[in-house]
Amino acid sequence: MTAPLKHSDPVNVGVALENRGYDIVIGRGVLASLGERVAALRPGVRTAIVTDRTVAKHWLEPTEASLAAAGIPTSRIVVEEGEISKTYAGLEKVSEALIAARIERNDLVIALGGGVVGDLAGFAAAILRRGVDFVQVPTSLLAQVDSSVGGKTGINSPQGKNLLGAFHQPVLVIADTAVLDTLSPRQFRAGYAEVAKYGVLGDEAYFTWLEKNHADIFKGGSAREHAIATSCRAKAAIVARDERETGERALLNLGHTFGHALEAATGFSDRLFHGEGVAIGMTLAAQFSAKLGMIGEREAARVERHLIEAGLPTRLQDIAGFAQEGLTDADALMALMAQDKKVKRGKLTFILLEAVGRAVIAKDVEAAPVRDFLKEKLAQ
Repeated sequence: MTAPLKHSDPVNVGVALENRGYDIVIGRGVLASLGERVAALRPGVRTAIVTDRTVAKHWLEPTEASLAAAGIPTSRIVVEEGEISKTYAGLEKVSEALIAARIERNDLVIALGGGVVGDLAGFAAAILRRGVDFVQVPTSLLAQVDSSVGGKTGINSPQGKNLLGAFHQPVLVIADTAVLDTLSPRQFRAGYAEVAKYGVLGDEAYFTWLEKNHADIFKGGSAREHAIATSCRAKAAIVARDERETGERALLNLGHTFGHALEAATGFSDRLFHGEGVAIGMTLAAQFSAKLGMIGEREAARVERHLIEAGLPTRLQDIAGFAQEGLTDADALMALMAQDKKVKRGKLTFILLEAVGRAVIAKDVEAAPVRDFLKEKLAQ
C-alpha cells in the first residue's frame, strides 16, 4: 500500500510486457495532456475517436481540442451507449467508419468511453488492416481500474459474454479521474465492484483500507485516485506475468463466471450493469467457497457486507425483474455458464477464495454441486 495521492499528483503506472510496455496515466485533469502525449508517442499520427453518445456530450470536444492543440488530425465515430453496441453490428459500424476515415497501420484509434467502447474500439483496431494501435481513454470507474488495462478486447455473442475478441494491448491509457464526476451514482457503484475485487482476490490489507475509506472514494477525495492507482498496479503486475491468461490472470475473473451468466440472462441490458453482475458473482463465489469448506462463513459474509455498504446488489433477488424467465431456473443459468470462456471440455473453472485476499483457480468443477448451490440461493 502506498500513501494516498494528492489531486495534484498525476501518477504513471507502467505495464511491462515482453519486448514492449505502456503507461497508465492517472490523475485529475490529465485528459488535457492527451494530445501532447500522443504526439510524443507517435509523431505525424492521425487518429479516430470512438465514443458513445452520452460520453460525447461531456468529453468528445475536450478530447478533440487536446489533439488539435498538438496538431493531430482526428475524426469521430459515435455509437449508441451500452452493450447494444458491443455486437456484430456495432463492430461492423466502427470498422467500416475507421476504413472510411482512412486510418492506416501507423495511425491510432482512440477509445473514449467505458468498458463497452474500450472493448469494441480495441477489437476493431485489432482487426483493422490486421492490427492498428489504439489508446484507451476510460471514462467510467470500471474501465479505469479494469477493462482499459490488459489488452482484452471483444464483443458479445447472443450465446454469451465476450465470446469473440482478441488480446490487443493499448499503447497508452489516460485515466482522468475528473471525468468520473459525470457518472450516475449507479454507474459509479457498479465500477466500485471491480475496485473491491482486487482486495478480495489478492490484497487483504487493501480490502481493509477499502472498508474504511470507500465513502471517500465515492465523494471524490484523494482516496479515489489512490484506489484507482492501487487497482491498476495490481492488474498491471498480473498482466505482466500472464498476458494471455494462461494461468494467474484468470484470478481477475473472480465473480465473473456467475456474473457473466446473469448478464446474459438479463439480455445484456441495463437491468444489470457489468459491475453489478460482478458484485453478485463475487458474493456467490465467496459463499460457494464457504459451502465447499475453503473459507469460513464469516469471511464470506465480510465480502458481502462490504459490497452492500457500497450500495451494490449481492443477491440474485436484487436483480430487476428477477422473476422473469431465466433468472429463477438453475438449469438455465448453468447452461449460460457452460458458454463461459474458461470452460474446458464441459468442465467449469471458478475463481474461489481460500481467504479474503487470497483467491485460487478451481479447475474441473463438477456441475452438480454448482447447480445445487444455485437452487439453494434461488430459493432464499
